[in-house]
Amino acid sequence: MNKRRIAVFTGNRAEYGLLYPLIRILNDRDDVEFHLLVSGAHLDRNFGGTLSEIAKDGFKVAAEIAINLSEDSLSATARAIGSGILSMVDALSEIRPDILVVYADRFEGFAAVIAGSQMGIPVAHIEGGDVTEGGALDDSVRHAMTKLSHLHFTTNLGATNRILAMGEEPWRVHTVGFVDLDLIELGRLTKPADLSAKYDIDLGRPIVVFTQHSVALEVNEAAAQVKPSLAALEQLAERGVQVIVTYPNNDAGGRAIIAEIEAWKARALSPNIRIHSSLGQPNYHGFLALGHDPQYRVACVGNSSSGIKETPAFRCPAVNIGSRQEGRLRAENAIDTPYDTQAILDAVNTCLFDEAFREKVRHVVNPYGSGNVGEKIADVLGGVELGPKLLRKKMVSRGESKDGWYR
Repeated sequence: MNKRRIAVFTGNRAEYGLLYPLIRILNDRDDVEFHLLVSGAHLDRNFGGTLSEIAKDGFKVAAEIAINLSEDSLSATARAIGSGILSMVDALSEIRPDILVVYADRFEGFAAVIAGSQMGIPVAHIEGGDVTEGGALDDSVRHAMTKLSHLHFTTNLGATNRILAMGEEPWRVHTVGFVDLDLIELGRLTKPADLSAKYDIDLGRPIVVFTQHSVALEVNEAAAQVKPSLAALEQLAERGVQVIVTYPNNDAGGRAIIAEIEAWKARALSPNIRIHSSLGQPNYHGFLALGHDPQYRVACVGNSSSGIKETPAFRCPAVNIGSRQEGRLRAENAIDTPYDTQAILDAVNTCLFDEAFREKVRHVVNPYGSGNVGEKIADVLGGVELGPKLLRKKMVSRGESKDGWYR
């Protein structure tokens, strides 16, 4: 029997962590020849160099996709997309997968989708149809990836409806939910005692896990935007809160944020502050998972999508800073703040010490599904009919004319 050749692309630490359940399933299936394509921040030591995490998980990397992102600017990102396309073409020409799987809305994934779709390779896109209106360019890239893709796996019905509104054929769209519950079921979480030992954390004291990324359309303000957050974290640390800071991703503006963090680190900071380029998915989610237990006081702070999408699965309080995640479907565990030190302090204090809010969070309704996502996606990838029907896309929203064009 000829095995179905499926390639999965990953370009950064967060994406890989969320893809892990699917990667694990595809890697173990007897009817699949699995290929893992690795790129972006995984290969960049400035942003954690997380290729070692993949090796530790026991997965073989089929190809390393070089993407040249040498500067901290939007023009460099545009060039990186071009270099990524060229590198992807070389890898896909050698592997020639039956299906290419790409996640979400990042520029590395955009390069992969362009290469695959233009080479006649069916592309499966995970997490299309979502909305972010905060100036991160995510919506434009995500929706472009949707129109270039042939199969769609969404996290919620609202996202499914948006993809259908784009004219995609209904049989191509699958509402599967968000994968965090799979990670919980797999037990892929570092245990509290191990977190305490590894990071020198006293679990009896409050903990903040912080990550702040740049906003693409505000890239020149990235350094200024992170300063109020760092000032708030410093005050929290002085009051005994343990603060774990991780680096941003490798978007334009990320290096400016890292420079601010490193300058902050060079000062005589409180011993309650710890700075890491990356925690790794099991450790990061291990901290978030503390949130559901009343004996621990933990908050996820910053502007990462994980603060909106992942924390509800762990019943963890979150503070979302600035505009980056505007428009995201969210649960009631997240508090939105501007780039203002006092507002951030107030929100974190609510997350850590307001017992009524903490109790509400422990019973929050997760709007992103009920689990078993990896199996659902793998079943579709393994069973969908390959051939012209999959590749030849139709626009089913035809439009009508009546006294001019109208919706």
